Amino acid sequence: MKQNNTAAFFDIDGTLYRDSLMIEHFKKLLKYDILDEALWHINVKHTYENWKKRRGNYDDYLLELAKIYTKALAGLEKTKMDFVTDQVIKLKGDKVYMYTRDKIEQHKQNGHLVFFVSGSPDYLVSRMAELYGITDSIGTKYHLDENGRYTGEVSAMWDSESKKQAIRCLCGEYGIDLNRSYSYGDTNGDISMFRMTGNAVAINPTRELIYQLKNDPELSTKVKIRVERKDVVYKLDSAVEISYPEI
Repeated sequence: MKQNNTAAFFDIDGTLYRDSLMIEHFKKLLKYDILDEALWHINVKHTYENWKKRRGNYDDYLLELAKIYTKALAGLEKTKMDFVTDQVIKLKGDKVYMYTRDKIEQHKQNGHLVFFVSGSPDYLVSRMAELYGITDSIGTKYHLDENGRYTGEVSAMWDSESKKQAIRCLCGEYGIDLNRSYSYGDTNGDISMFRMTGNAVAINPTRELIYQLKNDPELSTKVKIRVERKDVVYKLDSAVEISYPEI
């Protein structure tokens, strides 16, 4: 089918993939002894377990782990990462929400442009883009030096402002009509995508995102909410009409 200028922008972690690709990658780097396992026990375990017990803020949890991950990669050769990247996509690439997976296929069948705009590392995001046969993708860029080693510097894509700039770049390249386009996300980092597109869906939104939607007159009526549990997708069409715990 011929493509048009309608696009669908998807976050990955928590929106398509059921967890964080970055965290899966980190765990595999430890498993294959590319990184010292002590990093997990000293730097990550407490934060991770607090989140699992729902004692922490999800956005803060991911940002803290992203800093640890970035620091751990500094000096590591890219060639040592490629095998681990392959393993993450091979073993985890299909562990996704059925609602989002089906939406990707629906947009493709309708001839829409489909993009991943994700805070996960670009080398993982691009592989997911290949796996799902989408138009293009943008992820967090981890910079390399002239010897192919990671420098510890990143061009982040996990915050709302960065995603706004990414979508503007894609619009310039592909001639996208944002009023007709769609966005899918699950955290405050996806707020700009919701504001920019004519159609927006929050998938399994975090409490922080729900709070923003509930208190924003525009987004509270614009953003549809979908919650997937087991093999059931629940439709919650108005954040204003639902009672949520305050932050």
